[in-house]
Amino acid sequence: QVQLVESGGGLVQAGGALRLSCAASGSIFRINTMGWYRQAPGKQRELVATITSSSITNYADSVKGRFTISRDNAKNTVYLQMNSLKPEDTAVYYCNADIVLKYSYNAIEYWGQGTQVTVSS
Repeated sequence: QVQLVESGGGLVQAGGALRLSCAASGSIFRINTMGWYRQAPGKQRELVATITSSSITNYADSVKGRFTISRDNAKNTVYLQMNSLKPEDTAVYYCNADIVLKYSYNAIEYWGQGTQVTVSS
């Protein structure tokens, strides 16, 4: 009923920048918090940044000052601008959204399929 489709990953040199996008589509009534998580090889998935429906943001300490999360509510899309990238930012980045479906009262958590970000030194 709902799909989250990510785009914008790729290979970049250290110090470079990438912009990730995640568009939600389907039978959506409202999207609450949206966010980005990442998982590096051999590590657990970790929070990168979240943004509420009123644009209150939260960041992991490791990305503060370098990454910026934003959203376009009209397009049901969340973005992650990543600047000053470091090799340790290499991971699969996953989009996450808390969505209330049409004709429903409860919010359900959805995940995207993931997009690879690789930062070379």
